[in-house]
Amino acid sequence: MSRTSPIMQTAAWAALLALSACGSSEPAAPAAVATAPGEQVVNVYNWSDFIDPGIVQDFEKEYGIKVNYDVYDSNELLETKLLTGHTSYDVVVPGGAYFERGLQAGVYRALDVAELPNLPNLDPDAARAAAAYDPDHRFAIPYMWLVTTGFGYDVDKIAARLPDAPVHSWRLFFDPAVLSKLQSCGISILDSPADVLGSALLFLGKDPRSESLSDLAAAEKIMLAMRPYVRFINSSRYIDDLANGEICLALGWSGDIGAARFRAHQAGRSANIAYSVPDEGALSMVDLLAIPADAPHVRNAHLFVNYLLRPEVAARNSQTVRYANSVGAATALLSADVREDAAIYPPQQVRTRLFPDQPKSQAFTRAMMRVWTRFKAGG
Repeated sequence: MSRTSPIMQTAAWAALLALSACGSSEPAAPAAVATAPGEQVVNVYNWSDFIDPGIVQDFEKEYGIKVNYDVYDSNELLETKLLTGHTSYDVVVPGGAYFERGLQAGVYRALDVAELPNLPNLDPDAARAAAAYDPDHRFAIPYMWLVTTGFGYDVDKIAARLPDAPVHSWRLFFDPAVLSKLQSCGISILDSPADVLGSALLFLGKDPRSESLSDLAAAEKIMLAMRPYVRFINSSRYIDDLANGEICLALGWSGDIGAARFRAHQAGRSANIAYSVPDEGALSMVDLLAIPADAPHVRNAHLFVNYLLRPEVAARNSQTVRYANSVGAATALLSADVREDAAIYPPQQVRTRLFPDQPKSQAFTRAMMRVWTRFKAGG
C-alpha cells in the first residue's frame, strides 16, 4: 500500500502504537494543520442514523463552530465523491475496506496527533481492528467497530409463518423455500453489494472475501433466486420499517437492528425484534474517522474528531446508534441494555465466526458491480 504523508511523532501517538501492537517506519514531521481563516465551520459527511444529534449541538455550543452535517447510506457513494474530489467535506466515516482503497488513491490527509489529545482513550482492541486498514494509524482512527452483517427479524411474525424457521442460518435469507413462506410480511436487503455477496458466499460455505469469478457466479445464482421475494433494497429505510412492523426480515447491520428494536419500544410497540449472526459466520467491519486530503477546515476537523473520543461523548453515541464505540472508558458509562447486548458487543464465541471485510481489487469490483446491477434489476 502506498503512503504519501509522513508519520507523526508524539508521546500520545507512541502510546497508541504500543497498545495497537503496530510497527512504524522512521518518524518525520507532520504536515501542517491549516484552516480557512475566519471560518468557524466543519463539514461532516457521515452515515445516516450514525450519531446522537445532541452531540453535534453540544459541539457547536462548546466551540462556536457550525457543523454542516450531510448523510449517506452506502460506502460506494462516499467513495465516488471522494475520488471525484472537491467535496468540501472535513470529516468522513468510511468503512475500513473502502478507506484502504481510498488511501491507495491518496484521498485522505495525514492526521496531526498533536491536535488529537484524546487518542489515548482508544480501546486497544478497536485500535488493533482499525490497524488492519491503516497499520500505522496515520490517516484514520476507529469510530464504531464490531459492526456485523447479519439479519434482523420480527420473532413473532416469523414464527407465525414458519415455526421451525432457521433463524441461526443464512438459509433464512437465501433459501427460496424459506423465503416463500415469509414474503408476505416483508423482506428487505442492504443496498451494499459487498455485504450481500459476502453473505451469499457464506451461505454457500465459501470465504465471503473470495475474488474467484466462479464463486461470484455461484453467489449470483443464489442472489437471483431469492430476489423475487425481496420487497426493497435500501441501506437505511429498513430501520424504521422493521420498527414499525412494515417488514419482518432484513439483511442489515447489527446496530441498525438494535436501533429498530429501540425505536419500536419508544413508540410503544411490543415488537419482538432479534438479531442473528448466522452459524455460518458473518462479515465484520470497522467504521473510521478520516479527513479528506482537500478538507478546507482541517483544524476544525481535528477538533470534531477529538471531541468524539471523549468517553462521555462516545457513550452517548453508542447509547443512541446502538453500535460499539472505540473508546475503552465509554463502556462503563453505557446502560446495561447496550453494554450487555450481544448484537452490539458480540461474545467471544461469536467473534470467532466473524470475517473482517477486505478491499476488493478493481477488476473484481467491476465484475461484482455488474452482478449487483443485474440483481437490483431482478435478473
